[in-house]
Amino acid sequence: MKSEIRNPKSEVLIIGAGPAGSFAAEILAKNNVKVTLFDGRPQDEQKPCGGGVTSKALKKYPQLLQATGREINDLEIFAPSGRKLYLKLAEPFAIYSRSVFDDFLRDRAEKAGAEIIKEKVSLHKQESDSWILKSYGKGENFYRGDFLIAADGANSAVAKKLSGNLAKSEMEVAFGYRVPFPQNESASTVVAFLPDFAGYAWAFPRVNEISFGIATSQDAFNHEKLDEMLWRFMLGFYRQRENPKAKIWQNVNENIELKKDLSAKIEKYAARIPGLSPETLANRKTCGENWALLGDAAGFADSVTGEGIYYALRSAELFAESFLQNGDYETLWREDFGRELKRASQMRTRFYGEFFGVAFSERMIQFARFHNGIQRTLGELVAGDQGYIDLKRTLAKRALMPF
Repeated sequence: MKSEIRNPKSEVLIIGAGPAGSFAAEILAKNNVKVTLFDGRPQDEQKPCGGGVTSKALKKYPQLLQATGREINDLEIFAPSGRKLYLKLAEPFAIYSRSVFDDFLRDRAEKAGAEIIKEKVSLHKQESDSWILKSYGKGENFYRGDFLIAADGANSAVAKKLSGNLAKSEMEVAFGYRVPFPQNESASTVVAFLPDFAGYAWAFPRVNEISFGIATSQDAFNHEKLDEMLWRFMLGFYRQRENPKAKIWQNVNENIELKKDLSAKIEKYAARIPGLSPETLANRKTCGENWALLGDAAGFADSVTGEGIYYALRSAELFAESFLQNGDYETLWREDFGRELKRASQMRTRFYGEFFGVAFSERMIQFARFHNGIQRTLGELVAGDQGYIDLKRTLAKRALMPF
């Protein structure tokens, strides 16, 4: 049977209706570009993600505040030993359900004039003057466009075809559980550095649930051990709600009933997050003749924290600027945030390494508990307002501040 193109030719085809794809579609559509945005995610399915959006992102893109989320003004951070630091944030960040957040951005793109097609698609072939995508699932449709954008996450098949595979060492793995939580109740936002792995666990309260998760590098991934560690953390979170003096790392065997109760209502999720090496960041192509990669598909995520929403939005904005003004997307993102991503990548080993025989995160929290300058810097780092490039300079300056 001969293939037929089922839609009029688009100027831009965007695979992936997450933050990067939807924001790029919105900007382009507002500028009268014919855009087709493909959203292959099932209805109400959430991207596996904590849903944290930094204050840096909220200040640059204030429209995000219109989405329904939970504002976070303070944070509890635990060292691997269980030592706790309470941080009052100078600038709040927000936590969203990703289904709500992604729907909000996709709806803005549609209102701007982008065509939304809720089908999974793959790259069928490239012709001399266009790209052809093929849908799969119920039936078979084909779509033609002049320019192709891959914004479909770290597992993007299109990104692999156009820019090559990434090594396991350049991927983080995150997984966790979503637990229902009363909307009218408050809960602490918690980050805990892992005792035996380079990574951290989190508890992010959303509007009607808490997202618990754990993240570490894929090449060091051990699901059984990490799942047990995540349960120790989750149990500690709930025990501390009953007794603030309880340990954050609980013994699973001593909390069988609580685990059984939570297990009956949890929803599991898992995801891969890019954590590119400085060399890969320097050499990997993110665009070519009539194609570009955005967000996680391009490898744009903070190698220390895994945060990627700001970079998804910013890469979308910079791509749209380059497309509309016939500029160079590769040059734009490298000049804008490339050095920051590189510095984060360089710091990852140090951040999750040791400092005078003790885990760096342990020392950092130990110092921050008793030093206002270090505590303030840590809060700004979490909020996204403190970059890695000038972090050393900021710490040196604030170390002279009184305790």
